[in-house]
Amino acid sequence: MKLHELKPAEGSRSSRKRIGRGIGSGTGKTAGKGHKGQNARSGGGVRPGFEGGQNPLYRRLPKRGFTNINRKEYAVVNLDVLNRFEEGTEITSALLIETGVVSKEKSGIKILGNGSLDKKLVVKAHKFSGSAKEAIEAAGGQAEVV
Repeated sequence: MKLHELKPAEGSRSSRKRIGRGIGSGTGKTAGKGHKGQNARSGGGVRPGFEGGQNPLYRRLPKRGFTNINRKEYAVVNLDVLNRFEEGTEITSALLIETGVVSKEKSGIKILGNGSLDKKLVVKAHKFSGSAKEAIEAAGGQAEVV
């Protein structure tokens, strides 16, 4: 296949509907808008969510709770992921981003205790779960809060 042989799939492209172009076109005169009414007028139509005066869905549904603007979201790393590093490595947020373990630091990095750790590592993070801290120290490493 060459570039000049490329063409779209059959039926995937259709020509635009030319409205208001005479009686023979099938969409002449009222241009597919019918006779009179709000939608036939220029600039006519209703806003999104409008239900003809009936109480709209967004007003009928109950609204509860709130969004905390001060919420901190942490990038989480499980213990079993840390096994990829060599013995005695100092693991920092910069190293985790560089190696692609986490894509963004967000509000900080939290180490969770999922999986097992078989290497002695110095882990520097913003938060640790209780089980993660125990597992790191049990493997002979250190868990330092930054």
